[in-house]
Amino acid sequence: MAEKNVIKEELARKAGCIEEKNRENISSSAKEDEEKGGAEDMAGAGKCSNSGEFVRRLRADEIECRVAMVNEKGLSLLLFKDARVDQKILDETFTPFGWKRTHQSIDGNLYCTVEIWDKEKCQWIAKQDVGTVSYSEKEKGQASDSFKRACFNWGLGRELYTAPFIWVPAEKVDIKLKGDRYVTSERFSVQSISYNEQREIVSLVIVNSKGYKVFETGKRQWQGQDAGRNSIGSNAVDNKEDINSGIRSTSTDTGTGIITDIQRRALEKELQRTGVLLETVLGRYSIYSMDEMTEEIYTKALNSLKRTKSKAA
Repeated sequence: MAEKNVIKEELARKAGCIEEKNRENISSSAKEDEEKGGAEDMAGAGKCSNSGEFVRRLRADEIECRVAMVNEKGLSLLLFKDARVDQKILDETFTPFGWKRTHQSIDGNLYCTVEIWDKEKCQWIAKQDVGTVSYSEKEKGQASDSFKRACFNWGLGRELYTAPFIWVPAEKVDIKLKGDRYVTSERFSVQSISYNEQREIVSLVIVNSKGYKVFETGKRQWQGQDAGRNSIGSNAVDNKEDINSGIRSTSTDTGTGIITDIQRRALEKELQRTGVLLETVLGRYSIYSMDEMTEEIYTKALNSLKRTKSKAA
């Protein structure tokens, strides 16, 4: 009899242990589900309200270099991204089904609206911008430019606005005189780039098609945030951007600063008022696009347009 009681007590003890273990597993599982659900809710809500924090910064291989102007002393470069990079990052960040784009014409200008789905509000959040006239393929150029500008509003590639003035001296590049203007056939790419916590560019290395370094600025300070392929040195250049005026100032004396978006729009407004074609202005100063327009050319062109009568209504 005593032996049976011992067996019963042992079975009861084991049953109690199993029940307690099941309760612990259920409690742990519920807690994990709650934490997971909370994290998903936060992510869904944040992707729209704080898009700049969720959109990653551009990698070196996603940034392209464009020659802005050339003279006998050297050339200047601009950093830019193309629409394919924007589409890829939007897909990565919000999924292919979490964003959409539309275009509309307003007063003869093509606008693009990029919308992101906000899970918390259960609605589309939209940001819009206008494109500028392209020297070639006018409609396609405006559509692409308006899309890229709208993506800037969502934080995609916004760090490019913090780029320093990039000047490559003549001894580092092959420049030739063709007719009455200087040209180069060389191509350039970003070898490495890094940012600080404010998403500002702090170091940059640019190489030519042969892999030779033609431009370097800054010193890598944030090891974990280096977006390039190689570490770079400390050849720092004192370059600053005046945010209030929108005019880039540098320590060079070449006088080849590139015009800002505000200046570009002011020029476009005068072109629309006077009816003068952009191609006419570009041809007068022997340049192919507004991306090649320097401060000096901009000032001359704008003053000339202001002296021109408005087109007939």
